[in-house]
Amino acid sequence: MDTLTGLLDGPKARGAFLLRSVLSTPWALRIEDRAPLSLITMLDGEAWILPDGADPVLLRPGDLALLRGPDAYTVADAPRTEPDILIGPGQICSRDGVSVATSMALGVRTWGETRPGDERPSVMLSGTYMAEHEIGRRLLAHLPTLLVRPAGVNTTEDTLVRLLATEVTRAEPGQEVVLDRLLDLLVVGVLRSWLAAPQGRAPGWLLAQADEVVGPALRLLHDDPARAWTVAALATEVGVSRAGLARRFASLVGEPPMAYLANWRLAVAADLLRDPGLTVAAVARRVGYGDAFALSTAFKRVRGLTPQEHRRLAASAEAGETYGVDLPVGGVTAGLTAGATGAAGAELPAGGASRTAPPCTVVLAAG
Repeated sequence: MDTLTGLLDGPKARGAFLLRSVLSTPWALRIEDRAPLSLITMLDGEAWILPDGADPVLLRPGDLALLRGPDAYTVADAPRTEPDILIGPGQICSRDGVSVATSMALGVRTWGETRPGDERPSVMLSGTYMAEHEIGRRLLAHLPTLLVRPAGVNTTEDTLVRLLATEVTRAEPGQEVVLDRLLDLLVVGVLRSWLAAPQGRAPGWLLAQADEVVGPALRLLHDDPARAWTVAALATEVGVSRAGLARRFASLVGEPPMAYLANWRLAVAADLLRDPGLTVAAVARRVGYGDAFALSTAFKRVRGLTPQEHRRLAASAEAGETYGVDLPVGGVTAGLTAGATGAAGAELPAGGASRTAPPCTVVLAAG
C-alpha cells in the first residue's frame, strides 16, 4: 500500500457527500464544515474560491479544486459577493440561523436557488470526504490548503468530471459506490498532478516513493508491517547495502527506516481498531507486535491513549453523530455518518521529516 492508496482506503472512501449546486448570481457560500478533504468543480459558469487569509482563485468550468480542511473558505460568483448561506459540520445548510436544506432542494443530490428566467445559472459539483483516515493523515498534513488543477491537463479526468455530473443525479441501486469511486479517481488524479509538478512543493518523503531504492523499501514496509523487519533485511530485499539504504532512506524520507516503520504500524493499528470484530491482540499481530500489551504500551507512549480508549472515542464519534441532510437521494433522506476527526488520537510524529507548513494555495500549470 502506498500513501495515496492509504489516503482513500478504509472509511474515507465510503459515503462521501456529493452534491450538485445550481445557483443564480449573485451567490456566495461560506464553508465551515471542517471536512478533511473536499473537491469542487464548475460544470457551468465560473466561481471564486476564497480561502481565509489567502488570495482568491478563479475556478473555470472543468477546473478541479482540492481543499484540505479543517480551514474555512468561501465559494462565490465574485470575490466581493457577501456569503448569505453557511455550510456547517455535517453539511448542514442555513441562512441567518435557519435551515434551508428543504427549501433549496431541487432533486436527487441537487440543491440551490435560481432566479426566474435565469437560463444559465452557475452549476457546481462538490464532493466531500466526511471521515479522516489514519494512514492518509500524514499526506493530508502536507497538502496545500487549496490545490487547483486546470481543465484540459488530462482528458481522462475531464471525461470523469462529465461522467460524475451525469451520475450524481441518478438514484440507482449501488449509486453511492459508483459516486465514491468516481470521486476517488478524480482526487487521485489531482494528487498525481501535484506530485509531478515542479511548483507543487510535495514533501520529500512522499516523492521518495518514486525512488528506485527507497520506493521499493517503502512498499515492502507498507505491505507487510507485521514482518520482523531490520534495516539489514530490508536492504537485502531491495538489493543494496545496509548503510546505503539507511543513509538514502533518512535523506529522502526524513527519518530512519525503523522509525518510519514504527509510526506506520501504529497508523495501521489505529485504523484496524475501528473494526469492533478485531481484538487488540489480533490487531497487534497484524502490525508486528507480539501481544496486546506490547501494542498498548507503544500506542500509549506515542498517542497518549490506550488502544481501547482510541477505539471507544472513534466509535463514539462515528456512531454518535449522524448527519441528517434533508436532500432527496433515491426518495430517502441522506443520513451520513460523521467521521472521527479529532477523535483518533494524537497526530503521528513526523520523526525527522520536515515540519515546514505547506503552501496555502497551489495552482498547477495548464499544460
